[in-house]
Amino acid sequence: MERKVAVITGSRRGLGASIANALARRGYNVVINDFVSEDEVLNVVKNINDNYDVEALGVMADVSKESEVKRFLSVVKQKFGRVDVLINNAALVEDIEIEYKSTDEFNHILTNNVTSTYLMSKYFGKFMYTNKKGKIINISSTNGINAFFPTSIDYDASKAAIISLTHNFALEYAPYVLVNAIAPGWINTEMNQDLPIKLIKEETEKIYLKRFAEPAEVANLVCFLASDDCSYINGEVIKIDGGY
Repeated sequence: MERKVAVITGSRRGLGASIANALARRGYNVVINDFVSEDEVLNVVKNINDNYDVEALGVMADVSKESEVKRFLSVVKQKFGRVDVLINNAALVEDIEIEYKSTDEFNHILTNNVTSTYLMSKYFGKFMYTNKKGKIINISSTNGINAFFPTSIDYDASKAAIISLTHNFALEYAPYVLVNAIAPGWINTEMNQDLPIKLIKEETEKIYLKRFAEPAEVANLVCFLASDDCSYINGEVIKIDGGY
């Protein structure tokens, strides 16, 4: 039986790498993507190829650029001939007080987080739609729903926009491609390691479970949405925040 193929953007480390490993553990061939560090991408690829009976492929591409997304899809089609699952995980955050945040800085976050999700869903999603089967899982955030941080106003806006993209692409690709989003709360990733101790303590107190999520816990939800067990969930946003 031919293995399914999952494409994960922004997967050189953190949540993206955890999702890639979780899917590989479940028998998916995986495509690792980033555009910052080729060495880190290749490290994830090597780890998966060494530890699981699947094939991992690394593709360096800036998925906020249309030409790069088209090239990315071409590489994956040439290698595997199929895409079964797309996880739009690539994201940036730059905490700057609103009065000091420039328009260019604001737009940079939206382009990286929103435009990338749009372009990947447009091209990879259409490829899956043509094949009449597939899953798109968008990584949004509670920052786009009920957790607000003015210094991250652009990040928060981008995660709310991703929810809107989820609803629209679910309608566009119905009934063949299921499009859902998950909205994690705080996660123990590299992105959050340098947070002020005071903020970590304050935010932990707001969480019913009194701790940040581990990346693997979020990855498990992604794996469910990617699986055949998820056959009648579409256009939904699922929070995974431990209660907040």
